[in-house]
Amino acid sequence: MTVTNMREQMQQTVEDLFAHDSRLALLLADISPGYFAELFARYPDRALNLGIMEQAMISVAAGMALEGFIPITHSITPFLIERPFEQLKDDFCYQGLEGNFISIGASYEYSTEGMTHHGPGDVQILRSLPGMQIVVPGTADEFDHLFRAMYANGAPTYYRLSTQANATSYPVEPEHLTIVKRGTQATIITVGPALQNVLLATEDLDATILYCTTVAPFDTAMLQSANQNQNIILVEPYYEGVLVPEIMKAMRHSPVRIEAIGVPHTVLSHYGTVAEHNEALGLTPRHIRQRILAFLEDAR
Repeated sequence: MTVTNMREQMQQTVEDLFAHDSRLALLLADISPGYFAELFARYPDRALNLGIMEQAMISVAAGMALEGFIPITHSITPFLIERPFEQLKDDFCYQGLEGNFISIGASYEYSTEGMTHHGPGDVQILRSLPGMQIVVPGTADEFDHLFRAMYANGAPTYYRLSTQANATSYPVEPEHLTIVKRGTQATIITVGPALQNVLLATEDLDATILYCTTVAPFDTAMLQSANQNQNIILVEPYYEGVLVPEIMKAMRHSPVRIEAIGVPHTVLSHYGTVAEHNEALGLTPRHIRQRILAFLEDAR
């Protein structure tokens, strides 16, 4: 059965891997227990719901990693990343442990719940943790492929799932940019589910589009080889500009101009649907196109 929802794909992928890899452990903080009811019944020693105790969940996961398990933890973005940030830093990065942290809801997909459930800053703060790998798939199929390839990679790895998804899956690989098309006016780097609106915004533009699903480590080699001009546009589905330092590092020997498009770095205090947030924050295809055209016009 084809699955288009990333969260449902997470369930199927984890269940399948659990049956074949006895090292896997699943820890929840009282979120999505219904998705994993079968796992809880079948593997009570490896699948645990710890209640609303996210810091404890991460520390327990680290303890299981020390005992040879490969833990998977899952919750809504701010509860998985921001609330237990110190545990991620000290218990996993400091100890050099492997583990998998799968979120749902970023950046504002729990839009009716307000800022407590928003998570546009997750990738930004995780980029500060040495050794933390960050994966942002754009479709359910891409998550399945990337997770299977990376879940036992020896590193702490964050997977940012979304209800927003691209219409088409691409042959993505861990730690690599994917070339969607080539052009001469600009190089557009777009992350995860932001690709769909970028494609709609640039249908008639002569631009190279590089699709990023592994934010950290970033594929600087592909950017260096694919970029043919000084105009670089970055479109991210979280706080804007997170990958700018990586782009500058990759292009340090070439003069470049960068336009960073993403969630504005401001308090998201309004309620509404995801579509309404996209409209208000300038992340629709129309707004993205306007930003790109204005940027290219300034270069003339």
